[in-house]
Amino acid sequence: MSDRRIAVLGAGANGASVGADLTAAGLDVVLIEQWPVHVERMRADGLRILSPEGELHVRPRTIHLCEVAELRHEFDVVLMLMKAYDSRWAAQLVEPYLAADGLMVGVQNGMTARTVADVVGPHRTMGAVIECSATMAEPGIVHRHTGVSRSWFAVGALPGGPVGREEEIASLLRHSGTVELFDDIEAAKWMKLVSNCTLLVTSAILGLPMLDALHTPGYRDVMVAAGDEALAVGGALGHPVLPIFGLTADEIADPTAVVDIMTDKLFEGFVVPGATTTVLQDWRKGRHSEVDDLNGHVVVRGAEVGVATPVNAIVTELAHLIERGDLRPDPAHLERMLGALPRS
Repeated sequence: MSDRRIAVLGAGANGASVGADLTAAGLDVVLIEQWPVHVERMRADGLRILSPEGELHVRPRTIHLCEVAELRHEFDVVLMLMKAYDSRWAAQLVEPYLAADGLMVGVQNGMTARTVADVVGPHRTMGAVIECSATMAEPGIVHRHTGVSRSWFAVGALPGGPVGREEEIASLLRHSGTVELFDDIEAAKWMKLVSNCTLLVTSAILGLPMLDALHTPGYRDVMVAAGDEALAVGGALGHPVLPIFGLTADEIADPTAVVDIMTDKLFEGFVVPGATTTVLQDWRKGRHSEVDDLNGHVVVRGAEVGVATPVNAIVTELAHLIERGDLRPDPAHLERMLGALPRS
């Protein structure tokens, strides 16, 4: 087990954090990254992870995305931490270098496990959930808001997947946080999607850090309504309600209270003052976001199963307007989101 060759595909804020932890543990790991200056900075100066638990400075082996074609060996494990919308092409890029009995793991937001399985086969796919907050504004330096003690992962095989091999991935991710194993990883990923629908895009639309958004009057109502819609769509799709990132069975017993409780848990355990979501970070860099894999995905699947999703629909619409340059993130947009709430 200790001689496994590991790739971290995508060395953004979260990928670099995981890669740094694996490197510090002395494992055979290489980071594959598409931001050229970030790769060169890591090669020249190493990688610094700044967290409430202290500073970690490592010198990971790092290659440019274009250098994948020069690889002469296979990987036993590929941890993919790319954006959800990049999952298919990224998996296809590395698939020729995944060992016949290797495992690829989408450690990402969104419902990406099936996409990975389509590319590498269910027998080489492991599903995962990540709850870790980090930002990276300059190459080679990550500000990790939730250190190892406050980060959380879930791992599980898909139906027809490599059941019994979950611990192989869990043992790696434990270097970066707490890990739980799930028999129904897709349901666990849908629960994370519910959580993401409450916060990531909605707070970004306001242009505010997460805690600042939470304290804006009316915002929590939008969060909970978006999450409730996502939970209802998941139920219609057959996904059971599962306890993630520290929730207990008792706390999910009442479906009408799940999103409220999940929101409290999220802010108590994983959100720190000043932290912004990945969506707002993308917009500030001029990039498009994962909205279509989050709130937009709920809207599409809701239409398929006949569940109304008006709050997620307006969130998706506003995000698209921002990404086209027709709007800028602003707290004033809260009124439009509030207008989609169900009338009592």
